[in-house]
Amino acid sequence: MDIKFIRQNPEKVKEGCRKKQVKVDIDKLLEIDKKRRLLMVELEAIKAKKNKASREISALKSEAEKKKIIKKMQGLDKDGDKLAKKLRETEKEFTSLMLMVPNPPLEEVIEGKDDSENKVLREIGERPKFDFPYKDYLELGEKLNLIDVKRAAKTSGSRFGFIKNEAALMEFALVKLAFDLLRKEGFELVVPPVLIKPEPFRAMGYLERGSEEVYYFPKDDLYLVGTSEQIIGPMHQDEIFEEKDLPRRYAGFSSCFRREAGASGKDTKGILRVHQFDKIEMFSFCLPEKSREEHQLLLSLEEKLMQLLELPYHVLDICSGDLGDPAAAKYDIEAWIPSENRYRETHSTSNCTDFQARRLNIRFRDKTGKLNFVHTLNGTAFAIPRLLIAIIENYQQKDGSIRVPTVLQSYLGKIEIK
Repeated sequence: MDIKFIRQNPEKVKEGCRKKQVKVDIDKLLEIDKKRRLLMVELEAIKAKKNKASREISALKSEAEKKKIIKKMQGLDKDGDKLAKKLRETEKEFTSLMLMVPNPPLEEVIEGKDDSENKVLREIGERPKFDFPYKDYLELGEKLNLIDVKRAAKTSGSRFGFIKNEAALMEFALVKLAFDLLRKEGFELVVPPVLIKPEPFRAMGYLERGSEEVYYFPKDDLYLVGTSEQIIGPMHQDEIFEEKDLPRRYAGFSSCFRREAGASGKDTKGILRVHQFDKIEMFSFCLPEKSREEHQLLLSLEEKLMQLLELPYHVLDICSGDLGDPAAAKYDIEAWIPSENRYRETHSTSNCTDFQARRLNIRFRDKTGKLNFVHTLNGTAFAIPRLLIAIIENYQQKDGSIRVPTVLQSYLGKIEIK
């Protein structure tokens, strides 16, 4: 966040932290900030004295007088070194606390403690009515040789799966469907690296809270991304857009990696909650005054993709306590999963306002020439394993086959999997 905003609006910032259920000592932060600024003033004063002394030495002819001033400057150097050390320590403490301050929720965000207080905005599509004993996706997937978690356990351990045959074809059919749609909407297509340096990763806001979810390689000092948004955002680090070039939209396909720490015993079977999965992610850099509108656009595209697949889903407005650090507002889409008799998350879209852009120093030049920070947004197009689950379960037929969604039939080259 902007430290000037925190200085001028400490109560607002405290309220934002409270709404997000995040504990940060804002008073301590402001106290350290004050100390930091005082140290800067003292250091500047010492520099000014040294500059003055240098000018005096060059004007003097007496060696004795010169030695006198040089001795005085040596004392200033010692004082300056002590202050510089104190400033470095204070800056470190200041930065550490600043990074813990989350992006406050937008005013319209529902206040709530956790996901139980998220609000259903709408339900779309009819849930399937089966006149036969329906099966879960794993039973169907194993029977039709589409999913193999048993052999994946042998090669890689728990929470992995081999996606095979028609399921593999369906993955790339989903990728092609998403890319075809998003390219028409002005998105640039990108397959990004999946390894990222610590600095840009931290700037995106995923390490202060959530580092236990991340795979890290100490020898290389690199992290594996948990979603391509984490590396697409830093693509434009330290760059300046022209106002006329915004919004700048990307659709990225990548493998994603998550430890799923703390998820022991939760969805351990199958491919719902895995350590590695593929995903198509939308990302947008836009003008600040357009970010709410852009957020609605990303949500509408997610819904359009779900409607093309003719999957029943509902849309959730996410409450303040269920928002991550970077998000100021968020929507989720959950698809109907018949075997669980409930909806499960398949998509999310977040407006991160200028939180990430400020940390990454990504700005735009407006028509007057003034520089401002852009707003960043992200949204899921398809998280592949979860879409495969939803398709397999909702499109299962009495004979144990799976009907291919109409929109994917031309990509897949068949109308059913049996």
